[in-house]
Amino acid sequence: GMVDDRYLRWYAVKVFERDEKVLADLNLSTDLRAHLEDHIVDCEKELDDDAESIITNQRYAYINDLVTKAVKKKGEKHRLSTSDKIDQIVTNRILALPIFAVVMFAVYWIAMGPFGTFLTDWTNDVLGTAWLVEIPRAALEGWGVNEVVVGLICDGALAGVGAVLGFVPQMLVLFLMLAILEDIGYMARIAFIMDRIFRKFGLSGKSFIPMLVGTGCGVPGVMASRTIENERDRRMTVMTTCFIPCGAKMPIIGLIAGALFGGSGWVAVSAYFIGVAAIIISGIILKKTKMFAGDPAPFVMELPAYHTPSAGNVLRATWERGWSFIKRAGTVILASSIILWFLQGFGWENGAFGLVEDMNNSVLAAIGSAVAFLFAPLGFGNWRATVAVVTGLIAKENVVATFGVLYNFAGEISENGDEIWALVAQDYTAISAYSFMIFNLLCAPCFAAMGAIKREMNNPRWTAIAIGYMCAFAYLTSLVVYQIGGLITGEVTFGVGTIAAAAVLVLAAYLLFRKNKYDGERLTIRAVDAAGRKAVLK
Repeated sequence: GMVDDRYLRWYAVKVFERDEKVLADLNLSTDLRAHLEDHIVDCEKELDDDAESIITNQRYAYINDLVTKAVKKKGEKHRLSTSDKIDQIVTNRILALPIFAVVMFAVYWIAMGPFGTFLTDWTNDVLGTAWLVEIPRAALEGWGVNEVVVGLICDGALAGVGAVLGFVPQMLVLFLMLAILEDIGYMARIAFIMDRIFRKFGLSGKSFIPMLVGTGCGVPGVMASRTIENERDRRMTVMTTCFIPCGAKMPIIGLIAGALFGGSGWVAVSAYFIGVAAIIISGIILKKTKMFAGDPAPFVMELPAYHTPSAGNVLRATWERGWSFIKRAGTVILASSIILWFLQGFGWENGAFGLVEDMNNSVLAAIGSAVAFLFAPLGFGNWRATVAVVTGLIAKENVVATFGVLYNFAGEISENGDEIWALVAQDYTAISAYSFMIFNLLCAPCFAAMGAIKREMNNPRWTAIAIGYMCAFAYLTSLVVYQIGGLITGEVTFGVGTIAAAAVLVLAAYLLFRKNKYDGERLTIRAVDAAGRKAVLK
């Protein structure tokens, strides 16, 4: 086509960048295209960078050149701003990751460790049980209400919701700290630091943003994957984002940590890092399959200067996240707890259907026991755990609510919520509880998040693949944790399960380390700080 001479330079740049629209517009002959491609590839080799980045660099170099000529700065020539000085350390190639690990460790330790446990105990004792369950019970009994109704309201609805609300303080602390980190500007750096690492595993740094959002809730986390232009990367991000423990999974971690690990903060920290590991491992394995092969999307971002967080922003973010959690407790969990209470309260006993004395004869126990064999190799083949896993698919907070309802009946109800911890502890060993926790953290997310996955995938087959992948990944991880861990602690005897776990490990190692036969060129990444200095990281 005819090209106006004035735009030659522009066209040349676009052709160099391999801009598809411009190339289509120019319809060059195949020979010429091949000839140009050779030159571009030579140039890329020479400068060890991809064409698009070369142009970006040149632009910034040019801008920088103009600025140095035109702008006079006071004081000595190159003074780094405070923000840059902090970044020299925080985004340093070697230190960036350890610093991030320490920051996240601190956040989870404060929220879920001894301090968080103290808050939860207090809430459970005072608010959860004394006010929410016992005061209404006394009132209802005083009014001479039928005991079945009292049971339904106090032991079903209120105990279920109470078990979950007890974790609100811990979550508010967690959300508060994450909101502060976001507002300071640290989270933007993390996306940048993680890009460098994720790129090696075939994920884009953009995949990290959905995960950060996902620490609050999986639904916006999954929706945040829209920023990834590359379809394959986007699908992979949707499939893996929910591995990060969201706010709703915090109570599960708190329950297991409290009941079996003396409220240790390590449980929460390990859960977070297992989530990140699950994403990275999935990234490596999936990137070597035909469905997901290809380059990760390039990632350019501007790092805003650090600034003091504004109380308004932080509190608003904390409140919004916390409130959505409380609303769920008031609706979904209330409904689930009531249904559960009916199912565990009624059943066939002595040949007749009605209220059961022994919960093991209930409808719920029958349903749970039918499926429990599936979970036996993971160390929690009892019907209560099975029911909790299934209700957890409606909303993850339900796992704790379910225990709240189911364990309340294993004796007289105590004033404080910690008694359920003792009862839970009888049914689990440390390793089987940990396995139970991991399964619930990694398996398919709640219905709301599954809905978000369905919307983002926009394709029934891919939705099924995503949910199936999560469940399978969770199952195999828990199998390995329980069988191998149990062998070490001596509670598991060597058998079919152990052999299966070993086979899973071998297969995983093979999938991780095999050569990627779809391997194309590696991309590089740059972050541009506000002053326009570039940082190129390979």
